[in-house]
Amino acid sequence: MAMIQGMTTYDPSGGPHSLRGRVFSMSFAGWTLVLLVSLLAGVGVAMLYSVSGGWEPYASRHATRFGFSLLVMLVLGFVPMRVWSSLAYPSYFVALALLVLVELKGATAMGATRWIDIGPVRIQPSEIMKLALVLALARYYHGLSIERVSGFFGILPPLFLVGAPAALIVKQPDLGTAVLVAATGATLIFLSGIQWRWILRGAIAGLAGVVVLFFFGLQDYQRARILTFLNPDTDQLGAGYHILQSKIAIGSGGVWGKGFNEGTQTQLNFLPEKHTDFIFTVIGEEFGFVGSVGVLGLVCAILLVGIYIALSSKAHFGRLAALGVCATFAFYVVINTAMVMGLVPVVGVPLPLVSYGGTAMMAVMAGFGLLLNVHIHREDELPSAGRLL
Repeated sequence: MAMIQGMTTYDPSGGPHSLRGRVFSMSFAGWTLVLLVSLLAGVGVAMLYSVSGGWEPYASRHATRFGFSLLVMLVLGFVPMRVWSSLAYPSYFVALALLVLVELKGATAMGATRWIDIGPVRIQPSEIMKLALVLALARYYHGLSIERVSGFFGILPPLFLVGAPAALIVKQPDLGTAVLVAATGATLIFLSGIQWRWILRGAIAGLAGVVVLFFFGLQDYQRARILTFLNPDTDQLGAGYHILQSKIAIGSGGVWGKGFNEGTQTQLNFLPEKHTDFIFTVIGEEFGFVGSVGVLGLVCAILLVGIYIALSSKAHFGRLAALGVCATFAFYVVINTAMVMGLVPVVGVPLPLVSYGGTAMMAVMAGFGLLLNVHIHREDELPSAGRLL
């Protein structure tokens, strides 16, 4: 009996561990999460309808993908948490192998090799890695003593877990996703309870790594984007074009915006990548400051619900996994919105659930499925790290 203590079981009697019992265990927080996620995806459908002037080719596909992804999210929510923890390491190494495969046989588009073609389907392994990394780190730290967390040999595995995919993603090149992966990993390492002396050393090493990366690890166009960020007017028709057009569009939206389908920079095609990385610019132009703040408020509401779910979990794995999902989502939004407003260099990070993209949609919704899972199984406890598999 001790071996199965804390495991999730399903009985047909309708008890608290049955499927019906789990459905009813979804409290206000769980249904609120589903509602808020759906509202944010609805914003995406509306904006994609605007940028394409109709349902095709983006809005209808985005809506269909979200409908399927929402079903996946709900299904993943009812999977026993023990299954998530058992699959943490396998999913990480599969994602890592896919990143290596990108280097060997990846598909190239717009000068970057970030995708793998599997028959008619094209996937982006870096998106899969975002969730796999969260699972692997949560699995590693579950049940680990605070002494081992801050010990030298306790720090090495997380550094590998974060550093290996980040290095492969930088090579694609995809600086934005690499930064997001590294930031999520660093957040989870910090939340694990690591001592401040290691945080200080990590910060110093990180700053040194940024300098080395800038001079020796970046492509010429990536370096140009960073220099242009400091002074966009130096190359208004080249590296600075994207951000200048974005600023013009957001500024012209004013307080209330120009109205749905009325954005001049968007409708006259001055704004590049308006259906992916720069879709928040469309929101700013058409719905102004009020609309932009409204969307960010929706994002903050999702994060607050997510943090509440994380803190209510009895399992350390569940808490860290939920906080990892929240951190990934938050970094997504912060980097994208700061990028289109000219606060950080253009690095190519989409706005989750709003920007067009199939793999990104599935990865984000799988993450919310994990978050919902933590909520549904919040009373479950898992055995220590050595007995999870």
